[in-house]
Amino acid sequence: DPSAANVVAFSGGVDSSLVAALVYRTFSTYNISDNGMDKMQNENNFSLGTAKAVLGISPAVPQTQIQMAREVADVIGIPLMEVTTDEGSDEAYVRNDGHACYVCKTHLYSTLESVANHIIEEQKEHFNSTNNQLGKRPPLILYNGTNADDTQDPTRLGLIAASNFHVASPLDQITKDEVRQAARYLGLPNWNAAASPCLRSRLAMGVSATEAHLKAVEKAEEFVRKKLKLDETRNVRVRMLAGGKAMVELDADVVNSCEDSAFDDDGNNWVENALLRDGFERRCVEEWGFKSFGGVRSFKTGSVAGLPTKTIWTLKN
Repeated sequence: DPSAANVVAFSGGVDSSLVAALVYRTFSTYNISDNGMDKMQNENNFSLGTAKAVLGISPAVPQTQIQMAREVADVIGIPLMEVTTDEGSDEAYVRNDGHACYVCKTHLYSTLESVANHIIEEQKEHFNSTNNQLGKRPPLILYNGTNADDTQDPTRLGLIAASNFHVASPLDQITKDEVRQAARYLGLPNWNAAASPCLRSRLAMGVSATEAHLKAVEKAEEFVRKKLKLDETRNVRVRMLAGGKAMVELDADVVNSCEDSAFDDDGNNWVENALLRDGFERRCVEEWGFKSFGGVRSFKTGSVAGLPTKTIWTLKN
């Protein structure tokens, strides 16, 4: 429907970026610039009610991700709105007992729906005059960046929330690798950036999703990435495990690579030794709020606070 208000749940990751680019190209007036990306003919084009990206802001979203989202939206040309989400005030989210992803996405889509409805009301007069249908309210379509691989991940309870809000998932039939190929073809600058799920996914089940814990993870990951000189294409996770233990996860080739030997005489990995020399353990405990440093291991994708399959089936039904 060309009169629809199209709103993309945008994070700055490659999946939602590809959706934003496709929605923008399909429903907005644009020119092809020299670098192949689309630029709006009119900066106020969304006042015509076509396409917009909305970024949810909360302590679970690292500042580096927010900056990435702004830069990518600017490259695409799609108008970006930043809105504060309030999942942190929901005890069901803070408990982090396996339902947090569902609770978070419910708050996100509810916020996006409210924002979109407000935009629609503001622009209703234009839509009516364009369509010559006085009083007709244009439809609202919410989009996310769910891909085919995501649909196979049992920890992604946010997909249930998306279904509840009738969110469209235009990438759910293609894999992550295919998403990256398409994003590269369109010239998106983050086509090869490592996945960056919310900071809450670093907290083990039962570790409360407080702002302090989320900030601890963010600071620790910033430190690791900077000290090891790892760019945005590399996976870096600092998990907060039970008892407040910090566990660093890196790509296997980083963990196992070294000029001399991957491990010292005590069995410690060279990366772990490097972080210890730079004061990582001290800062974890004294500054960021962890209780201890548990070491370094190979990166494993997914949340560390997933629900048993039986519980997920109950939520779906």
